[in-house]
Amino acid sequence: MDIKYDENIIPHLFEGVYVVDQNRKIIFWNEGSERITGYSKEEVTNSYCHQNLLQHVDENGKQLCLSGCPLHKTLQDGIIRQAHVFLKHKDGYRIPVMVKTIPIYDQDNKIVAAIEVFTDERFQKQIYQENIELKDILRIDPLTQVANRNCFDFEMTKRLEAAKLFSNTFGILMIDIDRFKNVNDTYGHLVGDEILKIVAHTLTSNVKKTDLVSRWGGEEFIAIVDVLNIEDLEIIAERLRLLVQASSYQLDEDNMVNVTISIGGTLVTKNDTIKTAIKRADDNMYHAKQNGRNQSKIST
Repeated sequence: MDIKYDENIIPHLFEGVYVVDQNRKIIFWNEGSERITGYSKEEVTNSYCHQNLLQHVDENGKQLCLSGCPLHKTLQDGIIRQAHVFLKHKDGYRIPVMVKTIPIYDQDNKIVAAIEVFTDERFQKQIYQENIELKDILRIDPLTQVANRNCFDFEMTKRLEAAKLFSNTFGILMIDIDRFKNVNDTYGHLVGDEILKIVAHTLTSNVKKTDLVSRWGGEEFIAIVDVLNIEDLEIIAERLRLLVQASSYQLDEDNMVNVTISIGGTLVTKNDTIKTAIKRADDNMYHAKQNGRNQSKIST
């Protein structure tokens, strides 16, 4: 299978990233890979990783490219793997790297390629503690502890790039708490904050690990959902709606506060931009609210 790819995708990441097809031919090699290994894109692209160019070994000196290659195993079974290995730089010395291998599927859910991401651990260990707090600030909403809008924008951009590269689809859900202003006006903003936390936790607890729930702003959330068709997206939207409806905040011994949500969703394809996809989801959510709230509206 001839896999098309855009050479502008993830070229400037600090990490090394390369893509192999089912025959283990290297079809993409980014600048991070060049920097870490010393090999240029021209030297590597269209060669085969089993030709043992990087000569990956484990801590016992076992040659992984010839047997025990994580990338090869992921191509076969689709399991995401992570391992500490040592690659050989073009100049001959060994570099400790953390590698992660990820399968790529086509529309028929068949594995057509795989990605290996590798990080130079010499630098990772030095900067990890310094960066972890900053990364949390940049990607986490402080109140609800779900992803913030910056994190959503970054993830959405990556998903759209993958959609354009491999013609896959995914879904987004725009989620709004119904009559949230009434909650704040009746019970105060502190209770409103607790409601936001409950809704956020309910949403994140009931999607897959590969999905992303973000706070869009105010009482709105947005989710990126791995689905292949609109029917699956409808099922997920309805499950989330019902679970939020069944949640509550214990105001005092005798009273609980319940809220509902309205959801608008759409499938995102390679022809979309972030704006077009979000507009469809937002229009569908508005339709759900205009037609009585506590419902979902999903369309392509």
